[in-house]
Amino acid sequence: MTRLQKTTRQGRSQTIALAIFMLLQSVAALFFVADAVRDLVSGPAGAESIIEALTAFVLVFGIFMAGWQLRLTLERMAAQGRALDIASGDFVRIIETQFDVWGLTAAEREVGMLALKGMDMSEIANLRGSAQGTVRAQMARIYAKAGVSGRAQFAAWFVEELLGEGISHAGSDEKE
Repeated sequence: MTRLQKTTRQGRSQTIALAIFMLLQSVAALFFVADAVRDLVSGPAGAESIIEALTAFVLVFGIFMAGWQLRLTLERMAAQGRALDIASGDFVRIIETQFDVWGLTAAEREVGMLALKGMDMSEIANLRGSAQGTVRAQMARIYAKAGVSGRAQFAAWFVEELLGEGISHAGSDEKE
């Protein structure tokens, strides 16, 4: 499970827990409102009845405020999810564009993408059904074409692009 999936699942769990909590608050508010109304209707309004009515009002107000905040939170989560989807798509586009500029072969593209996902040489070799030496040679060719000295610089190149000005380097073979 990816970090995004864990975060999404945790966000949904928190939202469900908050909704259940609001439901319980609503049941309690119903009880307090009914009790306050019964006390106010059954006789003269004493200090205790007025305090109960104010408490019920504050509880109901709190429920509405929590519902409003929950709605805002859900809208914010949805907007962040959309932004993350867009950024993920842009990041993949940046990677593919740069792989084109560097002239990577299909095999090099696959190895490069797996390396960017954090897999080590043995994992890549096992996944592709090839020898570690083959993967090592492909990574060396990728680094040479990219003009970097190793995996850290290779990954950093794309992080710079994501955090910087987009694909400003994609049109040239030189890095600024």
